[in-house]
Amino acid sequence: MTFPTFTLRLPDWVAAFIADPQRCYPTVEERMELAIALARRNVETSTGGPFGAAVFELDSGRLVAPGINLVVPSGCSTAHAEIVALTLAQQQTGCYRLGMDGRRYELVSSTEPCAMCLGAIPWSGVVRLVCGARDEDARAIGFDEGAKPVRWIGELEKRGIEVIRDVRREEATAVLRRYRDAGGEIYNGTAINRGPQHSC
Repeated sequence: MTFPTFTLRLPDWVAAFIADPQRCYPTVEERMELAIALARRNVETSTGGPFGAAVFELDSGRLVAPGINLVVPSGCSTAHAEIVALTLAQQQTGCYRLGMDGRRYELVSSTEPCAMCLGAIPWSGVVRLVCGARDEDARAIGFDEGAKPVRWIGELEKRGIEVIRDVRREEATAVLRRYRDAGGEIYNGTAINRGPQHSC
């Protein structure tokens, strides 16, 4: 028996959307603006869920890798925006753990991480997590974010990862609501789903 190869491919619009891949994003707000713009564009083009993320060099603000949610189009439940961004960043740097090259990296996500992505963050090597919308904002439109520790921020901080919340929260939450209002598929690890059902 042979098995398929495992490949995740960003839609073509992503490369065009990031017109200058060498651009630096000096502020947290600018970095979040990119993550939210990726999420918004993903919804507009129907290429995935309402989540965007990006990995940056913390000190220079250089974009290392973008990420968007690819769960439905890829048929891969783990293809969340944060996982995609972290995976691409690790491939870009050639290190399975970011920071092994002596640089500091941060993950910027349009929404706080679900339980799966939260689990991946300490393994990734990032030293900072920046979030837009909150967990409850994603849950409010029907997403099940999983069983996260109540003190998840403290757990990350104990591992040397700074957490910044609520950066452009309203803008990020607006993308979530837009996705729901357009009938976007709400995919969860539970049997409860809203929106059109995806045929596998």
